[in-house]
Amino acid sequence: MKSILTIVFIITLGVFAQAQNTSTDVKVNTIEMSVVVVADVEEATVIENTMEVARLYRRSNSQVKKALAFTTKRNRAKMA
Repeated sequence: MKSILTIVFIITLGVFAQAQNTSTDVKVNTIEMSVVVVADVEEATVIENTMEVARLYRRSNSQVKKALAFTTKRNRAKMA
């Protein structure tokens, strides 16, 4: 009897929740913007004689993995 009343109560709550008339239509003001076409584009190239050195590691993110793999005394297993 208790389970039947519980099911009827849940169904009535669901029906009342769906029966509410909510307006979800929201009107948004639109803004119209014009497009400006630029025909002349100046290209400026800067040539510099600089050498840059990039460091290559064997493993990617090696410093991050090392920092995340730290252990403390509380992480170690305790002997019984």
